[in-house]
Amino acid sequence: MLEQRTRTLAQAVREVAHPLTGAAADYDPLLELIGDARFVLLGEASHGTHEFYRERAQITQRLIQEKGFTAVCAEADWPDAYRVSCYVRGAGDSANADEALSGFKRFPTWMWRNRVVLDFVEWLRQHNEHLPRGAPKTGFYGLDLYSLYTSIQAVLGYLDNVDPEAARRARHRYGCFEHFGEDTQAYGYAASFGLSESCERAAIEQLVDMQRHALEHARRDGLMAEDEQFYAEQNARLVKNAEEYYRTMFSGRVSSWNLRDRHMVETLDALMAHLSRHGQHTKVAVWEHNSHLGDARATEMSRRGELNVGQLVRERYGDEAVLIGFSTYTGTVTAASDWDGPAERKRVRPGLPESYEALFHETGQPSLLLRLRNGGSMAEGLDTPRLERAIGVIYRPETERLSHYFTARLARQFDAVLHFDETRAVEPLERAPQWEMGEAPETYPFAV
Repeated sequence: MLEQRTRTLAQAVREVAHPLTGAAADYDPLLELIGDARFVLLGEASHGTHEFYRERAQITQRLIQEKGFTAVCAEADWPDAYRVSCYVRGAGDSANADEALSGFKRFPTWMWRNRVVLDFVEWLRQHNEHLPRGAPKTGFYGLDLYSLYTSIQAVLGYLDNVDPEAARRARHRYGCFEHFGEDTQAYGYAASFGLSESCERAAIEQLVDMQRHALEHARRDGLMAEDEQFYAEQNARLVKNAEEYYRTMFSGRVSSWNLRDRHMVETLDALMAHLSRHGQHTKVAVWEHNSHLGDARATEMSRRGELNVGQLVRERYGDEAVLIGFSTYTGTVTAASDWDGPAERKRVRPGLPESYEALFHETGQPSLLLRLRNGGSMAEGLDTPRLERAIGVIYRPETERLSHYFTARLARQFDAVLHFDETRAVEPLERAPQWEMGEAPETYPFAV
């Protein structure tokens, strides 16, 4: 019975889906759906699939060229991404895209130090260079909060230049973190269990101090000073939120997950306000994992009390936000076996029979675009809970059902979905021996 329902629904999907053929017009239906939306959230079903990165970059290029988008926000650390933003806007000291991406040193480096992102960053630099004088340039920004110590150094570096006395106060406050040797988890463990003094008050006081003197600092050199002040204040906000995040890591997954996603939306809102401060109509593309960008209310995450970026953006901006998910049935992926482990090229097992991945595979289409917003009777068929796969920076195929699947109502989770039936691993800029070798086929040593 399940197989028959799947075949019937797969046929309905095939009849309304748009095949992706590699033609320039493939994404015309998607851009029509996007219309005048200000927020386009472009997901990924893994942090290591070439097609997800490539197609997301191509869609974003069209958003920039045809719809005036001027910001790309990624699931990346704020200071590392800001180095990229400076490069693509013709500032900073990076000589090329590789140098601009050199700040991404924290595991997993391949998420942003890969061939597709390298090419996109170089494209963005060239695009900005050829804009008319005075036209807003498109920047690249990070929304995540893992960079506690890097952000501390960025705040201190900024204040050393503009206000040495304020820098002295900041060093005194941030000295609270010095006992942990830049080990954020050690700090979180000690603070959460009362083994060390919490740095919460110090982080809050420093952010308030930055905000109190913001206008004074930003008046120095016009627009550039405003940008530098905003960048520094955002680092101070990140330190405050990261301190709380690492402190809550040991009290439960739900509280730390929600804090992280709220921080990303808070950063997104602050960036939108900053970029729109002189009357610009700012539009932003957001690059993150499906688990962050698909509406959590349509998944089992909601039953656990978890929310996410997609839910919060929809609640705040309604139809001005378009949520786009990605999926694959099989292929290879770049991922690690354990946290802080080397990048490996791993085989992705075929999607489980009761999954959306298997449903799309049943259509027989190598790749497709499926519009779900106002999707009629077909979308109603995708409102029944099914399994959906999520591969992060770690992939453990031996425990895949438990580790990488959750239930979702796809028609409520996304406004559109892109499916690529067979995909390949994204290519890291630094390829370890484990990646070069890849995994042996399951039939090894027999070619059957």
